Amino acid sequence: LQWHGWSDQLIAAENSIDYYESVVKLFGGHAKVDNFYRLFMVPGMFHCRGGVGTDRFDAMTALINWVENGIAPATIAASQVDKGKVVRTRPLCPYPLVARYSGSGSPDELASFACKAPE
Repeated sequence: LQWHGWSDQLIAAENSIDYYESVVKLFGGHAKVDNFYRLFMVPGMFHCRGGVGTDRFDAMTALINWVENGIAPATIAASQVDKGKVVRTRPLCPYPLVARYSGSGSPDELASFACKAPE
């Protein structure tokens, strides 16, 4: 399980995408790689945390559930915290999927989004 902030100012986000795509190529497709490796790109997140995006999430529990229980993460719930209060939630999606607003509900709530192929 790997994650990378789209707004990382130290390591270009595209580096993680390039690495992921090289693994996909080596193993012969996304379907095969999805059995053991998932990349989650985090919109607005700086290097490991911070930024204007939903930079708080529990990747460790997702990893434990995958390794110990065989439940691969379809999404990871993420939140943005301001002054100790959650102000926004979003699903982090396994690359190449992205979170898309469903058209109804609060744009600050995870439930208003679904992981979709990029347009």
